[in-house]
Amino acid sequence: MDVDAGTFERILTRALGAGDYADAFYERRVSRSYRLQDGRIHEAGLSLTAGVGIRVVSGECSGYAYSDDLSNEALMRTAAVASLIAKNGGERRIALPPAPATPASVYEGEPQLPTDSAAYVALLMRADAAARAYDPRITAVNGFISEELQAVVVATSEGRFITDRRPLVTLAIQTVANGKQRGNGYYGDGRRAGLEFYQERTPEDIARESARIAIVNSEAVEAPAGELEVVVGSGGGGVLLHEAVGHGLEADFNRQGASLYSGRLGEKVANELVTIFDDGNLAGERGSLSIDDEGTPSRHNVLVERGVLRSYLQDHLNASLMNVASNGCGRRQSFRSMPQPRMCNTYMPAGDSTYDEIVGSVKRGVYAKSFSGGQVDISRGDFVFMVAEGYLIEDGRLAAPIRGATLIGNGPAAMTRVVMVGDDPRLASGSYTCGKGGQYVPVGVGMPTVKISHLTVGGSAVG
Repeated sequence: MDVDAGTFERILTRALGAGDYADAFYERRVSRSYRLQDGRIHEAGLSLTAGVGIRVVSGECSGYAYSDDLSNEALMRTAAVASLIAKNGGERRIALPPAPATPASVYEGEPQLPTDSAAYVALLMRADAAARAYDPRITAVNGFISEELQAVVVATSEGRFITDRRPLVTLAIQTVANGKQRGNGYYGDGRRAGLEFYQERTPEDIARESARIAIVNSEAVEAPAGELEVVVGSGGGGVLLHEAVGHGLEADFNRQGASLYSGRLGEKVANELVTIFDDGNLAGERGSLSIDDEGTPSRHNVLVERGVLRSYLQDHLNASLMNVASNGCGRRQSFRSMPQPRMCNTYMPAGDSTYDEIVGSVKRGVYAKSFSGGQVDISRGDFVFMVAEGYLIEDGRLAAPIRGATLIGNGPAAMTRVVMVGDDPRLASGSYTCGKGGQYVPVGVGMPTVKISHLTVGGSAVG
């Protein structure tokens, strides 16, 4: 397919009909991946995908169709299908600039995917050796590395015509340790960059951190159960913020009245210590984008400011129906998917307390350093999170590591119980991917150390 204004003008003219809006999303993605198991490469993959997704919007109705056949005839048929789904007829001529604009990049360099597997295999082998050398109790090491380069072009009936090239690399290591019991460790890191990132953040660093977590968990005691003070760790603790609060601030849930935050702009929804940002402009971060998947420039969004709800995460469709502007949060997994309002990098900025002050204030509680997953009910805000690495806090000091801990609570309620916020904010190193509506996109999470006055801790020891 020739990515030119004429092609997109014909597509959009055919698609728009009597609709209100139409857009076309072209994607070409090249990716390579390798999987290590038992000291050997067990899987290797190379993929190339390319196609165009075409959307027509008429009021609240959207028609969407896509094609990986990039011939002019196939694309015109696809445009017609999208128009029919949206129940449009007729044509309205679309005019675009002669060439797509290129936004300011938020990525690190312009990577070129290596043509052979040696570079990827060498990184995994280095990680395998480092994990096994960390401690003789490490008995198994699995690894995964992937690198991709995604080129997109977005054209809209409003005259937007813009292109972007998005790198992404991920290296993750899973380890097993045999101590007092079997302990699992997982750690990954990646950036909007190429393999050169692992000169700075070495595979040995990643492997040793995974091994350390496995050893900690192999020596852990049963988690207590009951209402306890909880300290959430900086960086990786941001998963709780992402799941328990962030999804509830996505515009589609709020427009439909399905979120506890619906209709509450300008209201106090959290303790005044709580401020929450979502930012697609952070250089190199996993969730960053120069433009979103509707061609809107990414930006810094203030969601909650000193406890007051300031904005929702908006894509084009929901923003237009709510009579506001999109704030660069329209994201999709691929050309086969319609965009949805999604998070990019969601985090909490610094507070005034030190880590030592926060831990020292807890008589008996739990320190949840990182999480391994969880679930949230958007309509009610209820959540359950599994703690990947956690510790007892006794008399203001970290005590034994714990296993089998879950945090159970309600997102909005938990934000009103934030009583201390640390001065140590950071975005987590990691390989976080967010799922919504069957689509998965890379995201960043982060926060400082935070103390929540009380949460329900699920465990097998009476706390």
